Amino acid sequence: MRGHRPPAVQLSAHRCGAGGDRALENTRTALDRALTLGVEYVEFDVHRCADGTLVLFHDDWVPVDGERRWLREVTFEQFQARAVHFLRYEEVLEALRGRARAHIDLKFASPRGEHEVAAVARAVEVLGAENIIVTTQHDRSVRAVREWSDARGLPLLTGLSLGRRVRGLPIRAAARIRLSELLPRRRYRASLANLMVANHTLARFGIARFARRRGLPLVVWTIDTPGSMRYWMKPGRAWLVTTNHPEMGLAVRAERTGRMQP
Repeated sequence: MRGHRPPAVQLSAHRCGAGGDRALENTRTALDRALTLGVEYVEFDVHRCADGTLVLFHDDWVPVDGERRWLREVTFEQFQARAVHFLRYEEVLEALRGRARAHIDLKFASPRGEHEVAAVARAVEVLGAENIIVTTQHDRSVRAVREWSDARGLPLLTGLSLGRRVRGLPIRAAARIRLSELLPRRRYRASLANLMVANHTLARFGIARFARRRGLPLVVWTIDTPGSMRYWMKPGRAWLVTTNHPEMGLAVRAERTGRMQP
């Protein structure tokens, strides 16, 4: 329709918007700052300890007695002793209530997706399904959450995140993964994902077009340079942009939307 203007791109504060300081990732300090800025979503990484405790942490492992231990294999007590700054899952849900929406990036997977569903169900209980998006690199996790939410008629957006790191993997395995991301039709159909989530490079190499053709909201990560921010913050180019520097995103969005005014 002539004169129709696409909506402004929304912002998600990556790892609570810690900027370039890894020590602040997924911490209360970063979270409070993101909430003060007024972003629409706050993104955070969720791991599950061996005793079932959900914590905000990005890496898959922690050092225990001089050795790397998978986070899923350590108890919360062991994790707490080695993570200087962290938040429990329950803490961030309560902090977000009524202030911003949750962009939950699940870093763990269970055989039938039961643990992922339990985590999402708790977020829905606290925040409401309309105030949550769920992303993960695990196809089965996406499907489990989608089947759970669909069975309850919940308006929950759940996306399969494309663009995982393949460094260190055998060449054939790395090539197979990357090809499945560049040509994601089969994976998206099987996972039942209703949200397109892609690394910004992959998004430019056809994923954005894939999303547009299928009417899927597009989440692009992680946008941290001015040039890339200006590109992706053009209204209608993406639905949501994830960034470590939400203040830059807000400034670029104001510039972009300002240009659209008559």
